[in-house]
Amino acid sequence: MLNQSTSDTLDRLLGLSPQSQTYVTRREREKVVAATQGSEDGLFDPALPGLSEVDRLYVALYACLLTPSPELAAEYESRLTKLDANSQTINCIQKSEIQHIGNDRLEAMLNFAHTLITKPINADKMVLSALPKAGLSTPEVVTLAQLISFVSYQVRLAAGLRAMQALELSL
Repeated sequence: MLNQSTSDTLDRLLGLSPQSQTYVTRREREKVVAATQGSEDGLFDPALPGLSEVDRLYVALYACLLTPSPELAAEYESRLTKLDANSQTINCIQKSEIQHIGNDRLEAMLNFAHTLITKPINADKMVLSALPKAGLSTPEVVTLAQLISFVSYQVRLAAGLRAMQALELSL
């Protein structure tokens, strides 16, 4: 679990500090800030059963590359590196060469993430059914969907905060 004593992930990545109007505005809804970081902590908790922490980070990295969100992609890549994740897999994800990973289960998860992020209207029963066929249990499919949803939210929140920072700097 992440332990951010003075700031959460987004504050740290975007350089938000208590002196920033964006930071102050964000803290007007402190419970949302806490819930956002709490969701991240829970979804990336090494003790979370089912999907491995590394697999969850691979999916998060890919989601951030697809969107794109360079700061968050770098964050998730750094976490993968700290866990000694397979550098060849990271490279395939960065190049969007999912079919070359050589792990049907991970490829299915990444393909599902790709569909949800780039063409959500195509995320039908057939796309979803590929996950159990690749060996994912129902709880793992739910976790995967929650993870993709959270990272999409996190990316959009980061973009909004960057826009607020830019406005703040232009005043």
